[in-house]
Amino acid sequence: MDHSGHGMNMDLPPFTLGRGLQFSADPFFLVGCLLGIGLYAYAVLRLRRRGDSWPAGRIVFFVVGVLSIALVMCTKLNDYGMVMFSVHMVQHMVISMLSPILLLLGAPVTLALRALPVAGRGRTGPRELLLKLLHSRYMKIITHPVFTIPLFIASLYGLYFTPIFDFLMGSKTGHIAMMVHFLAVGLVFFWPIMGVDPGPHRPGYVMRMLELFAGMPFHAFFGIALMMATTPMVGTYENPPASLGIDALSDQGWAGGIAWAFSEIPSVLVLIALVFQWYRSEQRTAKRSDRAADRDGDQELQAYNAYLASLQARGQ
Repeated sequence: MDHSGHGMNMDLPPFTLGRGLQFSADPFFLVGCLLGIGLYAYAVLRLRRRGDSWPAGRIVFFVVGVLSIALVMCTKLNDYGMVMFSVHMVQHMVISMLSPILLLLGAPVTLALRALPVAGRGRTGPRELLLKLLHSRYMKIITHPVFTIPLFIASLYGLYFTPIFDFLMGSKTGHIAMMVHFLAVGLVFFWPIMGVDPGPHRPGYVMRMLELFAGMPFHAFFGIALMMATTPMVGTYENPPASLGIDALSDQGWAGGIAWAFSEIPSVLVLIALVFQWYRSEQRTAKRSDRAADRDGDQELQAYNAYLASLQARGQ
């Protein structure tokens, strides 16, 4: 396939990490990353001006999440990803599985709801529109596991093993649309699982873990399928430029290994986050119970002791 439509240099030198990390910004993602950090910073400053705090950890998570997108879309990794399946797979895995988790841990929706002003009576402002969207039927559908898990799977098998991938890679617009799709799929898949921001689908912690592990094996199977293939499976990468000095089948094997490995990394990160959230939730519940007991003189414990005493009296 001819990649000259992307303004690419077809004579890229052999890939090294140093060459891959050189700055080479995609304008769409560069503007998007700068805008994301700018809006987040503005919202945090707005909160602090009125005397409200915002956890520093959430700021770090969000900024690192945006930087992870910039890392794969605003460096020469994006250039090499057009002609090397393995580098493209790094882009895909980061932007669909790592970046969404980090962004969601930054709680951008919660921040927006706290920072946006409340519209006057009878008026509808940005905050009210956001609340309507969060409670809409549309959001209930796209964040439900019946929708998110098949979408997560289809983004692998339905894209790479059909002509759709080659079609999208044939133009710069198609490539950008594909990467935006990967990011969006990751966000809607992990949003209800992370449970940091409010949303229409908020399952319990056990259900969140089940949703997480329901999707991850398909990533591993996809990676194994690429590694075991005896012929190139994606037309775009069948004939890599000679200047790269790589074999298409070997590069595909690396791509499969990367997809397989990345199925484990996000699972561990999300599992740690869920266990921590569960622990924090239990701590808050215990504190509320203690405060309630202090207010009512621990009537619940007294009633239980009276019940035990009545049982003992009956036994005598």
